[in-house]
Amino acid sequence: MTELPSKVHLNSHPICLMLHGHSVYEDEDQHTWLHHVMETGGVLQVRLHQEDIPSWHISLTTSPLTSITMWTLHPCGQYVDPMCPFWRIVHHVKENGVEEMILELMEH
Repeated sequence: MTELPSKVHLNSHPICLMLHGHSVYEDEDQHTWLHHVMETGGVLQVRLHQEDIPSWHISLTTSPLTSITMWTLHPCGQYVDPMCPFWRIVHHVKENGVEEMILELMEH
């Protein structure tokens, strides 16, 4: 019997990710995503990791370090934030039932 792959690349992305608490975003299906900002070789990236977080556990306060209140999927297949920068989807995978997406800030 063949085993199903544990890592699957996804082509269907959340339409909108709204800030729901400190470092927590929520998509249109009420799935919560934790984010972590990284700088790789001078390029700003954000790692979003889907994780179920009870609503009572999410702090309603935001941090001054959280500058992006929402990402919206643009028809061109990239995310745009309220300041209008575009974010390229580096990868979006589901591994062992957990989704992870990495976005990279594109130069103007």
